[in-house]
Amino acid sequence: MSSIFSKIVNGEIPCYKIAENEHCLAFLDINPLKKGHVLVIPKVEVDKFYDLNDDLLSELILFSKKIVKKIEKAFDCKRVGMTIVGLEVPHAHIHLIPISTINDMSFSNPKLNLTKQELEEIAEKIVNG
Repeated sequence: MSSIFSKIVNGEIPCYKIAENEHCLAFLDINPLKKGHVLVIPKVEVDKFYDLNDDLLSELILFSKKIVKKIEKAFDCKRVGMTIVGLEVPHAHIHLIPISTINDMSFSNPKLNLTKQELEEIAEKIVNG
């Protein structure tokens, strides 16, 4: 069975797309820890991040770097934190989160409940950043 991320890649489920290329896709987390929380995934479904082949792993990190620069322009933050957890969805993915303290990256924090309009505005802010 396809993961929710594969369904996003295949266009079966909509997303707030930030960027994509032939192998990678970046989109907003719809249950973010902070405004500007982006998920970066490979378009191929691989459950565990470190099971990705070396070329795709490298491409995913370099692709993420470009997204980080956009997030930094769009949001007032000290850093953009990167984390790989992989328990929520069986599809390798990276979380990019604008942070000012380490606590901003705690997955035990309550998730934001943003409206469709807020998510659209955040995506536009990052894309045009």
